[in-house]
Amino acid sequence: MHFTSSPSYWSNRYKGSEAPWDLEYISRPLKEYFDQLQDKNLKILVPGAGPGHEVSYLYSRGFQKVYFMDFSDLACRLFEQNNPDFPKKNILSEDFFHHRGKYDLIVEQTFFCAFEPSEAMRTKYADQMYNLLKPGGKLVGLWWSFPLDANQEDPPYGGSYKEYKIYFSEKFATLILEACYNSEPDRMGKELFGIFQAR
Repeated sequence: MHFTSSPSYWSNRYKGSEAPWDLEYISRPLKEYFDQLQDKNLKILVPGAGPGHEVSYLYSRGFQKVYFMDFSDLACRLFEQNNPDFPKKNILSEDFFHHRGKYDLIVEQTFFCAFEPSEAMRTKYADQMYNLLKPGGKLVGLWWSFPLDANQEDPPYGGSYKEYKIYFSEKFATLILEACYNSEPDRMGKELFGIFQAR
């Protein structure tokens, strides 16, 4: 098992504030995407949610069926403390790969890049996303666009347009996958915005 697959690894990083990818607020591309969603009845999952900025924002916008998921118990406890009005039943302390459920929308935000960057693990990610989506459901979010470093020990791990197209081509239709035009300044040129629809 790769060390990033351990809940304690992530709890220790959250405890030590070692999450350089955390903006401490919802990223602009996701905020703008959420703002145009009209159907408040969408069932939405945010896996590997960490601080849960996306979850908090969606809930504040009236999406009652949004679910926070992280397999770090510490992340779940911190989110619950910081969001006392959020329904506890919607906080899932689970391993994403063992989860069962069906969603209209799953949000990707610095989750894919946290796994061991092997072909097997990334294929497993794509397969589980498909399993958790209703037919026609969408996987939406941001994927890093920078090369993998063979000597890199800790995430976030990079990826490429070509790679993502390969992983998602079998079970998803690619509605959008393009350089993100509204990234945060320090992420400009390093992100792809994608919408993949389950076939």
